[in-house]
Amino acid sequence: MRVCFTLRVRADRLDSYRARHREVWPEMRAALSEAGWHNYSLFLAEDGLLVGYLECDDFDAALAEMARTEVNARWQTEMAEFFVGDGNADERMRPLDEVFHLD
Repeated sequence: MRVCFTLRVRADRLDSYRARHREVWPEMRAALSEAGWHNYSLFLAEDGLLVGYLECDDFDAALAEMARTEVNARWQTEMAEFFVGDGNADERMRPLDEVFHLD
């Protein structure tokens, strides 16, 4: 399953957001892999548009697995200040419809 989603990073936090992702905790990386997130990338536009892409067997199951981890709870708490809107970024992810794929 290929999944693409968008979020919005606060304009005043773009540089800090980029810096945080240069040093993603090893235990967070491991948890994502163990939960079935593969080929995961984030792309950030200058206006704060964040586009995420990942591959997994089942996106809902992969999200649920991450929600059960202590490391994700810590990460989400620390990252909440970067996003426009309220709540956990993982809970706001909504997959986009794939309309074309070239293999």
